[in-house]
Amino acid sequence: MTASTDTSLMEVQDLSIHYRQRRSTARALNGIDLEWKPGEVLGLVGESGCGKSTLARTMLGLEDPTTGKVLLEGNEVSDRSTRSALRKRVQMIFQDPYQTLNPRQRVSEIVAEPLRVQKVDRKLHQERIERALGEVGLDPERFLSRYPHQLSGGQRQRVAIAAALVLEPEGLICDEPVSMLDASVRSQILTVLLNLQKSRGLALIFITHDLSLAWSLCDRIAVMYLGRIVETGPATSVIEKPKHPYTEALVTAAPVPVAGGGGRRELLKGELPDPSNVPSGCPFHPRCPQRFGPCDRVLPELVAAGDPGQSAACLLHGGPAEEAQNAG
Repeated sequence: MTASTDTSLMEVQDLSIHYRQRRSTARALNGIDLEWKPGEVLGLVGESGCGKSTLARTMLGLEDPTTGKVLLEGNEVSDRSTRSALRKRVQMIFQDPYQTLNPRQRVSEIVAEPLRVQKVDRKLHQERIERALGEVGLDPERFLSRYPHQLSGGQRQRVAIAAALVLEPEGLICDEPVSMLDASVRSQILTVLLNLQKSRGLALIFITHDLSLAWSLCDRIAVMYLGRIVETGPATSVIEKPKHPYTEALVTAAPVPVAGGGGRRELLKGELPDPSNVPSGCPFHPRCPQRFGPCDRVLPELVAAGDPGQSAACLLHGGPAEEAQNAG
């Protein structure tokens, strides 16, 4: 699963998205910096409402940044030619297979749609459609003429994945792709995606609130809280030796045992704050069991903490911590 090169497929630089409301501004993303490498399996984890899906849509050019940049191999996605190239090189698999597929189209039409939109030579359509269906475990002879209502939830998601594959992209962004499926089907869909990653050398982003799932699938994990990345690093380091109290709380709540967990960490309490009323200082401080004096005044930067490649945005781990201690 390890990335095959040191170059970046996509980069996010100081990205913020703010939505103006009648009497306030909802800050969905705040100063996000992120790198996604070719062939890498990257996990985006956090509670519902933390900004994971908004970040994914912005990376695909479906949302326009308020500030900051999204780059595809160094070129801004906001540029028309780059955005056109992005459609062919990075595709998205959405959460709900029951809403993704057009009920009036046959499977053959659904999978062919991206080819028509991108004006791929029609001579290549049948070969690509059949190959994509075969790679997701669906027999073209049996499924090409079916409608979505004739498919199970797992089969629908396989069709959605096939439709994402026909353009032969380099990356797939998977927005909780198994959360709407029965438990018996989830492992099958995850196996399909990981087999595709290996056979095609795809880069994958898995968006999930399930830390144990991210641990088992991903090379690297970025933990999001209230529109910010609060910890990032190799998956094993983030899960086994978390450096941010929020990550520690998520690990404690994970449904599988985690090395080094035990009972020493506190469960997460309280609710995610309203993004139109983000707390001052560290956004996590109202819920943090380890908060101290300056946490409500000093916004922590994402700095190196723990293992190589691991970083955390916490005043307990360097960066502005010494200044914060003096301020306290």
